[in-house]
Amino acid sequence: MDARMQPDRVPLVDLRAQYEAHQDEFDAAVQGCLARSSFVGGPDHEAFRKSFAAWCGGGDVALVGNGTDAITLALVELLRQGDGSGEIVTTSHTFIATTEAIAQAGYRPLFVDIDPHTYLMDLDRVEAAIGPNTKAIVPVHLYGQMLDMRRLRAIADRHKLVVVEDAAQAHGARFDGAGPGMLGHAATFSFYPGKNLGCWGDGGAVFSRDAALIRRIEMRANHGRMEKYLHQFEGVNSRLDGLQAAVLAVKLRHIDAWTKARRQVAAWYDELLAGDNRVRRPHVDPRAEHVFHLYVVEVAHRDAVLQELNRNGIGAGIHYPVPLHMQPALSHLGYAPEDLPLTRKAADRILSLPIYPELTRRQAERVARALLDAVGAARP
Repeated sequence: MDARMQPDRVPLVDLRAQYEAHQDEFDAAVQGCLARSSFVGGPDHEAFRKSFAAWCGGGDVALVGNGTDAITLALVELLRQGDGSGEIVTTSHTFIATTEAIAQAGYRPLFVDIDPHTYLMDLDRVEAAIGPNTKAIVPVHLYGQMLDMRRLRAIADRHKLVVVEDAAQAHGARFDGAGPGMLGHAATFSFYPGKNLGCWGDGGAVFSRDAALIRRIEMRANHGRMEKYLHQFEGVNSRLDGLQAAVLAVKLRHIDAWTKARRQVAAWYDELLAGDNRVRRPHVDPRAEHVFHLYVVEVAHRDAVLQELNRNGIGAGIHYPVPLHMQPALSHLGYAPEDLPLTRKAADRILSLPIYPELTRRQAERVARALLDAVGAARP
């Protein structure tokens, strides 16, 4: 039987379940925006902007077209447009949007290897990588767990570097009590539909405690203007529309409860997979408050395990199977696969299990059983 037709199929993400659980709220928000007919800027945009800034910890927010633009805009305003000679330290174990943004801002990514336990960039390697052309650091808070930002900011300050946090997978995460953007110069978010806080299309945001920075980013994202026909410079068109803001405002009311539910699903997986050394479960730093955008395990013969899971109706996936330093698009950087051995090793073994707030204990049990069966049956 096709896995998509199985009645007990468990998808990697279930956006339909989220919509159905809060359909009346979503429909009312969309109808309200339609009735106001304010689709670019307007009251829905402004209301969500203020609410999201407060939820992030108290600062200011620029709402932009997507998470990639958010990183680019933050870097350009903090560093100015580069000429390709400056370097920005980041990780190869992330989605290509991180380095696309660095390149679009006019800089060159400089990769450091990962901590093999958390998959986050290894801070012991960051300082050693910094050179005379290094201008900034872009840490990626991956899978829902934040990096140690106090330590990273201390490194950056010693070398007078800018820090822009890629928090696309870390809505609501904390480390030692501080969330994204509280210790960096800015934090950027994606509202892609599958994120913990996702809209119904593309969207993004920059959060910072520097209000002047946020105003400049807003201007750059809105054709270099604050007034309709008065342009201070040539900017770009990257704006979150009113309909998406209306949807996000509804979701923001529920995200804390959804985060709690995600943590419960992760706890179920931890319990169900405990004691089996064939499956390495996620490592959570005791100082971190993980929001489990993804629940990522490591297994041998990963591709065979994934194939068996998918065949049995389990929507597992891989984040990310080909590290950026091994991507054809970035071959001009001159990295060899073995230059980042821990990143390469992780990419061969990682597997993302289904996780979303509506996932039930019964579904978690089904996923865990299927995983253990697949691991037992897998061959290289």
